[in-house]
Amino acid sequence: MRRTTNLASLAGLTVAILFLAACGGDSATTAGGDGGGEASGGKAMRLALNQTEAHPSYISLDNWGTSLDEVTEGRWSIDVFPNETLGAQAEALQLVGDGSVDMAVVSSAQLENLNADFKAFEMPGVFDDVDEQLRILNDPEISGGLFTSLEGQNITVLGVMTEGARSVYTSFGPVETPADLADKKIRVQKTDKWIAIAEALGGVATPMALSELYPGLQAGVVDAAENNEVSYWTQKHYEVAPDWSYTNHMIGADYVIINTQTLNSMSEEVRAAFLEGFTAAYTEHAELWGQATQDAIDNATAGGATFHEIDSTPFKEALAAVVPDLLDGDTQQALYDAVVEAAS
Repeated sequence: MRRTTNLASLAGLTVAILFLAACGGDSATTAGGDGGGEASGGKAMRLALNQTEAHPSYISLDNWGTSLDEVTEGRWSIDVFPNETLGAQAEALQLVGDGSVDMAVVSSAQLENLNADFKAFEMPGVFDDVDEQLRILNDPEISGGLFTSLEGQNITVLGVMTEGARSVYTSFGPVETPADLADKKIRVQKTDKWIAIAEALGGVATPMALSELYPGLQAGVVDAAENNEVSYWTQKHYEVAPDWSYTNHMIGADYVIINTQTLNSMSEEVRAAFLEGFTAAYTEHAELWGQATQDAIDNATAGGATFHEIDSTPFKEALAAVVPDLLDGDTQQALYDAVVEAAS
């Protein structure tokens, strides 16, 4: 099994462990019944994922589960269920909250529906690259308060895995300016933020689940979508939307969440191993992502897709103009400012 850590990751991990351990407080003691031990001695946790087994998310999360199983001598493990087997992200989010599913990977859009402040961590044009994104968003000094803000709904955010840079792909030909998307229907995630982003890109926002997108493009229900190259390939969208235009309008974030009671039922030792495994997982995921992106481009090109290098400036300027309107209130502005300051 591939294990990847570095000193920066371990330093961040130490802070994260101390932070989450403090947040566990009396709940962990109650759940354990003996001052922090596991109530049931362990658990095979189920993790809901909307990607395929070939996706870097599945590979790195599955390795995390294998490692946890080994470290805890089989008492704790993570079973990853890909391909929306346990439901689409909105459903998975609810299932984690009620404890039917232990963990899930969800987009920022899903968490924004529970706490709109999450939108401050996924805005256009903030990060230069994936490494910068992960360093900042997984820093407890910046994200700790937000990541525990859903514990009243029995959901704790463990951290971020990158979605990579996002661009636009279409069924009707390349785009070079927002005007080329006029009157075109763009699939987006169902939040006010993504609807505003689609409109800034020049199109008509059409909220739709990822699982519905392929047939939607095929049937002309939508004309375009935006995502990263890896999902474009693994979801086979290149077959029905063969023109990719490098708008590079955002580096997206996926969030790994866990049922708060499940997290608090871990002993201190198990929780430390669990969090160390997560740090290794998002680090490995980022490393896999670079190669997977190039492989996706090569494979989609062989399958008939064309990747168009364009001047993305018109799109970035249009999106920058709407960022102030996307942020609501002092809390979101403060979170956004903290991210921008750390990035600069």
